[in-house]
Amino acid sequence: MSLAGKTLFITGASRGIGLAIALRAARDGANIVIAAKTAEPHKKLPGTIYSAAEEVEKAGGQALPLVVDVREPDNVKAAVEAAVERFGGIDICVNNASAIQLTGTLQTDIRRYDLMNQVNARGTFIVSRACLPYLLKASNPHVLMLSPPLDMSPRWFGNHVAYTMAKYGMSMCVLGMAEEFKDQGVAFNALWPRTGIATAAIEFALAGEEGMKHCRTPDIMADAAHVIFTKPSRQCTGNFFIDDLVLYEAGVREFDKYRVDPTKSLMPDFFVPENTPLPSEIKMGPAG
Repeated sequence: MSLAGKTLFITGASRGIGLAIALRAARDGANIVIAAKTAEPHKKLPGTIYSAAEEVEKAGGQALPLVVDVREPDNVKAAVEAAVERFGGIDICVNNASAIQLTGTLQTDIRRYDLMNQVNARGTFIVSRACLPYLLKASNPHVLMLSPPLDMSPRWFGNHVAYTMAKYGMSMCVLGMAEEFKDQGVAFNALWPRTGIATAAIEFALAGEEGMKHCRTPDIMADAAHVIFTKPSRQCTGNFFIDDLVLYEAGVREFDKYRVDPTKSLMPDFFVPENTPLPSEIKMGPAG
């Protein structure tokens, strides 16, 4: 299946995983609403909503760049209405915008705690809620959260409880909304990477330039998201997907192409449950 003519509302789509998902859909001829805060170039971070729009259109899609703060319901509502006015509806909502700080309780400033919860958990709820009236009219509607499986192991909480709460808030939206809207045919799923993904969060918040070499590229998340979006929404909801398992099930057997540096071992990501299967073709050590 193709996403040609489908309209995707993607938060945080000016760079990283959000942009990769946008470009993969654009290659099908999709319409992309780039809903992000970066209108002016950042001194450290690449991309703006306008540079992302240029990339989307070069890839074959139609783009609508909008300055959106997911913490502001009126701002989100206006953006959704602008998207519907431009493209006629919304078929897919991607909740990708996220804030991160991996600190313990005493090291986490309350303003940062509020930011993470407002962007991650609350923002996901606001954006999903605003898109739903139009998703309910779509032929194969999907909502995707870039959030982890709900694994209640203490090890995911002990070192950064504030961040974990905020990310799990996104996943709880999946759990609840999938159940709430299953009879109406709107799919709610989560997608999470098995390994680190080479984004600004890895470079500046976690592992630096060297850490980036131990990551996969955002393309693996984009390809996995595309597989999810092309599934029948009534038959694919309430799942907490891991990127390479989605692709393996779809027939992909070559995963080394997603490595930033094939000579480096892969960095495991947070929140992946210990019992998550690893297809035998996927190597966590150096390629080859």
